[in-house]
Amino acid sequence: MSERAGNRRSTIAVVGDYGAERPTHRATQQALEHAVAPPLRFEWLPSERAAEMEDAELASYAGLLISPGSPYRSMNGALKAIRVAREQRVPLLGTCGGFQHVAVEFARDVLGIEEADHEESNPDARELAIVKLPVSLAGGEHEVFFEPGSRVASIYGVPAAVEPFFCSFGLNPAYRARVEARGLAVSGTGADGAARVFELPEHPFFVATLYVPQARYTPDDPHPLVTAFVAAAATRS
Repeated sequence: MSERAGNRRSTIAVVGDYGAERPTHRATQQALEHAVAPPLRFEWLPSERAAEMEDAELASYAGLLISPGSPYRSMNGALKAIRVAREQRVPLLGTCGGFQHVAVEFARDVLGIEEADHEESNPDARELAIVKLPVSLAGGEHEVFFEPGSRVASIYGVPAAVEPFFCSFGLNPAYRARVEARGLAVSGTGADGAARVFELPEHPFFVATLYVPQARYTPDDPHPLVTAFVAAAATRS
């Protein structure tokens, strides 16, 4: 194993294009600075760099966090990282844009809908897995209800939680039955019943949230979903 590959094995890669002006990026940075302890570390992995990497390189990371803040400079980079995590059982946490791109990747690579796309980055696409929400959730805190018996319900230990949202796009309702039929479970919903959390039950850790849990993380009150993801990455490392 090369020195670089060895470093990746103890590193969480945050796939996204860091911008200090973005509150969700600052929140992600601050949450991981507290949650990640040596010998585990984390680093931001630009989406364009992820697109250039071999599958084996991406799979050698301890975990992959698909960051908020889409559209990414390279949508293909984000989708590749998600596919590798799904196929090669790398712990994954996707938040906001990460949730949205989990849906696109699953639609393309599992459902076989090659033209599946995201309305924000390609509004004229014939197949839109992610569409503009009827009412934007951006800038508000909203209640999320967890499916009994799900991984996310176990992590939270409560049936519902109020979480911060920064998005105006979500899962196209026409796709929900199709993705669930192929194993991508909707394990958290909003008050209107719409999808807010995805998980792969048979995966070591594969959770995506339309909200940004790291924005609710403080050293005095760590967010259970962030700490569970970091623990899964530490176990793999």
